[in-house]
Amino acid sequence: MKSASLKHADQRKHREWIPGRATLSEQNTTSENRLDAAVPKRTEDKKRQTAASTKHIARLAVDAILDKKGKDILVLDVTGVSGVADIFILVTGDSDLQNRAIVESVRMKLKEEAGERPWHVEGTDHHQWVLMDYVDLVVHVFLPEKREYYELERLWGDAPRAEVRDDQQASDVALLAD
Repeated sequence: MKSASLKHADQRKHREWIPGRATLSEQNTTSENRLDAAVPKRTEDKKRQTAASTKHIARLAVDAILDKKGKDILVLDVTGVSGVADIFILVTGDSDLQNRAIVESVRMKLKEEAGERPWHVEGTDHHQWVLMDYVDLVVHVFLPEKREYYELERLWGDAPRAEVRDDQQASDVALLAD
């Protein structure tokens, strides 16, 4: 029979990777370079398609999310704390169908109004957590239990943030003002 510590180690091996968190092999690095190893860096081949400002496409994304009744919308300015992007938008949908609608709404609005297409999209198989990477902007669309489990708000706790109410428009969000 395995000891409790071995069982816990086995469970950690099967944990899903999430953006910004160290993988199991990275957890074994020293504390001073652990954060650097866990945060992916932008590369030269990762570029947006247009010259539209990041705040402009973030406003479009927030409006698209509001159109589909996304809940608990949170905008994080991760410029100073992440090498991955400048702005994260976190939103919760009530079901996988609503999450699908939110994702398509964001995709279409950014394509039609800014000429932007996502550099990378993950999670569209089940729509429990969809990540839409627009290089400088990353949109996270969650089911409630996935958002609660991964707690990205806590992970990026040092970042300036703005909650978006249902009765607001993106242009009302001070963090997204040009």
